[in-house]
Amino acid sequence: MKPLILLAPGAGAPSSHPWMQNWKDRLGEIGDVETFDYDYMREGRKRPDPLPRLIAAHREALSKARERHPSTSTILIGKSMGGRIGCHVSLEEKVDGLVCLGYPLCAMGDRTKLRDEVLRALATPILFVQGTRDSLCPLDLLEKVRTEMTAPNLIHIVEGGDHSLSVTKRQLLAAGETQDDVDRRILEAIKAFVGPLTSE
Repeated sequence: MKPLILLAPGAGAPSSHPWMQNWKDRLGEIGDVETFDYDYMREGRKRPDPLPRLIAAHREALSKARERHPSTSTILIGKSMGGRIGCHVSLEEKVDGLVCLGYPLCAMGDRTKLRDEVLRALATPILFVQGTRDSLCPLDLLEKVRTEMTAPNLIHIVEGGDHSLSVTKRQLLAAGETQDDVDRRILEAIKAFVGPLTSE
């Protein structure tokens, strides 16, 4: 039975955004993918809800997804804020793994304001997919946090990737690659991470 994958959006764009739809399609190779939107997005508000409301909405989406897909295993995947809220949800719900596509470690890109408490509290295995040009998650800071985490954790680095894991056209041209090649490698890393967690 395929694992259930709940794919959560980032703070700025809904699940209907092309980036989210691209990843929903790709992740379909691994499991049954469900997406959702947080309340403030559905209501057309720009500012994200307070953390408890985001967690509650994420848990509700997970509950509904599980009703539709009674799988034996569940993986929470999220872009930016969606990945961070997924980490919080894993403290309250039993899930098999977490994948953060661009974890927003630094609030507003401020290196002194780290969102690392939830990472230190995790017990669920987690894969970070991070771009080297992501100002919201400097890799040196993430590496320090990773060494202090108790949860099993891995990282897949996207050379030249920004917060959305996009590589510049110039860099792609120099490497003789396309963004599709980059995304395929990310998917392979997610497959390698998810496989052992869901092969019961």
